[in-house]
Amino acid sequence: MTPRRIRWGGLIVAAALIVAAVVFAGNFPTNGEHYGFWSVVPPVVALVLAFALREVISALFIGIVLGGVISGKLNVVQEFLVPSIGSPGYGLILLVYLWALGGLVGMWTRTGGAVKFANWAGARMVRGPQTAKLFCWFMGLVFHQGGSISTVLTGATVRPVSDANRVAHEELAYVVDSTGSPAATIIPFNVWPIYVGGLVAGTVPIIPDTAAGTTFFFKALPFNFYAIFAVLFTLLFAFDRGPAARFRRMLTAMRRARDTGVLDRPGAEPMSAEELTKIETPEDYEPSLVDFFGPMGILLGVAIIPFVITFYIQGRTDPLLPIAEAFVLSVLGAIGIALARGMSLRVAMEGFITGCKGVTIGAVVLALAVTLKSVADAVGTAPYVVETVGSWIPPFVLPATLLFMSMFVAFSTGTSWGTYAVLFPVSMPLAWAVMPDPLFLTLCFGAVTGGSVFGDQCSPISDTTILSSLVSGCDLMDHVLTQLPPALTAASLAAIGYTLIALFVV
Repeated sequence: MTPRRIRWGGLIVAAALIVAAVVFAGNFPTNGEHYGFWSVVPPVVALVLAFALREVISALFIGIVLGGVISGKLNVVQEFLVPSIGSPGYGLILLVYLWALGGLVGMWTRTGGAVKFANWAGARMVRGPQTAKLFCWFMGLVFHQGGSISTVLTGATVRPVSDANRVAHEELAYVVDSTGSPAATIIPFNVWPIYVGGLVAGTVPIIPDTAAGTTFFFKALPFNFYAIFAVLFTLLFAFDRGPAARFRRMLTAMRRARDTGVLDRPGAEPMSAEELTKIETPEDYEPSLVDFFGPMGILLGVAIIPFVITFYIQGRTDPLLPIAEAFVLSVLGAIGIALARGMSLRVAMEGFITGCKGVTIGAVVLALAVTLKSVADAVGTAPYVVETVGSWIPPFVLPATLLFMSMFVAFSTGTSWGTYAVLFPVSMPLAWAVMPDPLFLTLCFGAVTGGSVFGDQCSPISDTTILSSLVSGCDLMDHVLTQLPPALTAASLAAIGYTLIALFVV
């Protein structure tokens, strides 16, 4: 089937669902938790339209409106948009990952710090596109604190190097995204084990409390097959090998960048504006490595050192991870360093403001994505999926089924942690009831952990997917369409592994 036919087919299906929703507005049956089939309509229509139109903003808005119609809350602005945009979660994203990130990159366009680092790193570590991608992969493992955090730190660090070595933005976005959340779940020296440990505490007899849940997270690391394959595939991709380098879209992007130096597809709409890539260093200012390493040192030091002390030394179950403070102080540090080295306050603030302007598109998309998540909660998307699929699962396919269920829920809602919150309290008792065996439970645990990361990593309505495109300067749908094939390959291999092991356990 041609892409044109697929596009028209998706539009027809989405239009039919929209018409049906309008016709039956206010008359959707509900059991209090979900609206049956209609619970999956808002996120599914948003996803179909995003892929069909390759334009996310209108797709997300239509999904939000559909959710309002189905739930009977027709004033979607007051019911969903305003609460979501005004929520602490979105406020944190706006402040930290957009304003602070944009402001920091904007400062680097004035100080030349990122370019200076790119030249320095290139002379010592990078010898072309492959080593540039390998450098990106390595930094993704270093910044393994979590999806959004890892994405921002890795992308901001390596983009100058990759751009200078003709790495397509689709390639960079894939490596950044696939070493974000996946790495955070297999190098879990972060808050992920504690969060998940709290969700699974008390769900089964062998996990009585949060401490046992955290310990179980570490024991299940070898069975997080999807994340392992995702990180391994990006390593192979650094050498132009593996599944990602074999699919047509990515291969086309690689050839375009190598042969012509054009880093984006013709007609692409990169998530970051030109303001974030245009260097305007004043003539009387000499760029220095301190302009790059100073803010990055502040960022990493403030974010990681308190966590290491409170978690590994003091043994606290609620360790400090001051990410917001770290980003804000990093930007202030960048401005302070520039002023101390002779830049005028006016030029520094122009750089900061220019950087914030450059991430405006990302702010709009993230606002709508957060709102669609609220819509999915209101119509009961996740409970419906769990209830529908959970009633017909044979034991030996339960781990693979939980993997695909987690993938679908996370892909539809755009959040791994939200999927964890929904599925872990359900999947753990279900797995223990089907087969009260620790190994079988570990398989199911690993399946939910990895499957949720897949959806968060690949969904065009996920913050990490959006931020990966933003920091890489990539068109959002170009990133999604080039990342999906290798991610689905990793998921398929993971499902096969779970099924084979489960056959022996059962």
